[in-house]
Amino acid sequence: MTTPSMRVRHGGWLAVLLLALMLWATALPLHAAEPPPGSSAADQAQRQVERPLNNAPVWRAVRSGEEHFTTVRGPEAGVLIQSEGNTWRQLRNGPVTLYGGWLLILVPSAILLFWMIKGTMKLHGQKTGRKMLRFSGFERFVHWGTAISFLLLAVTGVAILFGKHVLLPLIGHGGLGLLLNAGKLVHNYVGPLFGVFVLLMFFAFLRDNVWRPIDAVWIRRAGGLLDGSHVPSGRFNFGEKTWFWFGVTILGFTVAVSGLIMDFPNLGEWTRSDMQTANIVHAIGAILMLALAFGHIYMGTLGAEGAYESMKTGYVDETWAREHHEQWYHDIKAGKSGHP
Repeated sequence: MTTPSMRVRHGGWLAVLLLALMLWATALPLHAAEPPPGSSAADQAQRQVERPLNNAPVWRAVRSGEEHFTTVRGPEAGVLIQSEGNTWRQLRNGPVTLYGGWLLILVPSAILLFWMIKGTMKLHGQKTGRKMLRFSGFERFVHWGTAISFLLLAVTGVAILFGKHVLLPLIGHGGLGLLLNAGKLVHNYVGPLFGVFVLLMFFAFLRDNVWRPIDAVWIRRAGGLLDGSHVPSGRFNFGEKTWFWFGVTILGFTVAVSGLIMDFPNLGEWTRSDMQTANIVHAIGAILMLALAFGHIYMGTLGAEGAYESMKTGYVDETWAREHHEQWYHDIKAGKSGHP
């Protein structure tokens, strides 16, 4: 049985307990507002007292690459500064620009010197006036679509990469800014179109660019470039096949895919590191492709008599076909398709 004195005693203890809880709860914010000794927050607070406006620790944390809180959605949205971007900048503006620039100077210079010494490879026999169909209308459409889009990308790409080194002293910052802004728009919109033409070219010319035993003869005699002789080959010789596989297919697809990644950064949830890698791969691939294209353009224009006519009209003289692609010539004359 509970007596009045016991109820009073219990009520007193309950009051004391409630009072202690209230005091403890009131003291919590005071202790929480004080940073723990030795913590980064405490160090920062001390620095603000000793050296006002010193935010070095804050920016050190920002540059660490750790992801912080943000309301913006997307990959790396919480990373304000990516320090590795400086490595990309040094690589792009250093070795890629330097060695790529020299390559694009030396290759056409060597080709020009070779042409001045050797001249155009002439036909040995007289033209017959009889024409043979070498390229269909669709094949010429694919070729010229690829060629024109590539040249537009090459001109604008070279301006973007080397403009500040070559054009800036000539046209100033204002002129260069207008030029590069227009070049960037052309580059971004023509790039996907180039990728489509590369894909079409791959399927249009694939079956004629497979290895054939006669290609070994072309390799041994260096395609007749040194002695001026005409080496027998199928529809395409080994030099043309090399351009198709390494220049158009490997480098073409590499440049197209890396360009699409930079054109549409939000499609694949790409990080900044991915974009920087794509930029370096794109630049190196484009420089190599342009260097090889110099050789292809030379052989299709100044290098061999009658070569440009074949892609312009689709037809070649029988003498040209027999001297440059003898195996293909005999296949056509025998009523075969001319394909492997």
